[in-house]
Amino acid sequence: IIESAGTNGYHVGEAPHRLSQKVAKLNGVDICSQKASQFTTKDFQDYDIIYAMADEVITEMKWIAGKHYDPSKVKLLMDEIYPGKNMDVPDPWYGPEPGYHDVYKMIEQACAEIVRKYQ
Repeated sequence: IIESAGTNGYHVGEAPHRLSQKVAKLNGVDICSQKASQFTTKDFQDYDIIYAMADEVITEMKWIAGKHYDPSKVKLLMDEIYPGKNMDVPDPWYGPEPGYHDVYKMIEQACAEIVRKYQ
């Protein structure tokens, strides 16, 4: 099972950003029906691995999970293709469309490595 969640709740129930939808669709992926959800402590029970897009997100996970935080389950997504570099995926939210394409490519490369690694 693969899920996606944010650490902040201000977009819960909303569809992805229009440029995220556009770029995904250009790459053959329809995310129009997805809705944002919020990361919870229960996610540590439900998932074997939790990938974070940025180190700041890991800090927020620690705060949300408190004593239930399990560092053995948390990884930075980009560490899958750049081990030990601690690279964040940039947030394209306020930027122009090319940033969304760049982020899509980064995520796609990391996900391809995850699939290769765990097949």
